[in-house]
Amino acid sequence: MSDLSGSSALPEPEFIEVGGSGIKRRIAVRKRRGSLPGVFWLGGFNSDMKGTKAQALDDWAVAHRRAYVRFDYSGHGESSGSFADGTIGQWHEESLDVFDAFCEGPQIVVGSSMGGWMALLLARALAKRPAARAGLAGLVLIAPAPDFTEELMWKGFSQDIRDEIMTKGVWHRPSDYGDGAYPITRNLIEEGRNHLLLGGTIDVGCPVRILQGAQDPDVPWRHAFALTHCLPSDDVVLTLVQDGDHRLSRPQDIARMLGAVSELANG
Repeated sequence: MSDLSGSSALPEPEFIEVGGSGIKRRIAVRKRRGSLPGVFWLGGFNSDMKGTKAQALDDWAVAHRRAYVRFDYSGHGESSGSFADGTIGQWHEESLDVFDAFCEGPQIVVGSSMGGWMALLLARALAKRPAARAGLAGLVLIAPAPDFTEELMWKGFSQDIRDEIMTKGVWHRPSDYGDGAYPITRNLIEEGRNHLLLGGTIDVGCPVRILQGAQDPDVPWRHAFALTHCLPSDDVVLTLVQDGDHRLSRPQDIARMLGAVSELANG
């Protein structure tokens, strides 16, 4: 059962089966009922729905009695599957299926890092549909990383790393965040090319707020700047946090994220 709005207890996960186009995945979802517009969280690469920013949004949703939905991609957190088997297409399919199953009415989609790519793919997919029971009230993108498999990984890899990915099918990338090396697979890179967005127009049909750290070693600020040129809407605001890193999880960064969500929720 989804929790009642106003209860601060962590909702128990619900599960949805996804995978009409291939292997079935069991996706863990946590939902709070509340007023609209609701908030829909899309996490980053190799992160889960219990992270600092996702939990801060949960606290905000409780305080403001807002609907809130978050979930773990397959191979992440409480969902089934192996991280090494994941692709951009699979995670996008899961995002769309969870959105369809758990969201109603206008939603503010908050996407962090890879979640920014997922949010843009979600917006593009929704824009192609006739009116649905849930739509977009705005996007809040935190260090958004559209096309990261190509622009920020493949193009930046040395020839030795590229050769290892192509011949062995995987290369284990060291992490700067203390969570161990993680696999970058040939399938992730090659399948990701089916979902590239930069270089063309991305019609999201709603206001966009982008928060980007100038000291981000993973997603350079120029990447966020390039994204703004792909968004035709006049209501796009890029906030550059001069001393900000990639995670943007400090108290002052959380405050900026919640401020952007509140602006769109009350606008």
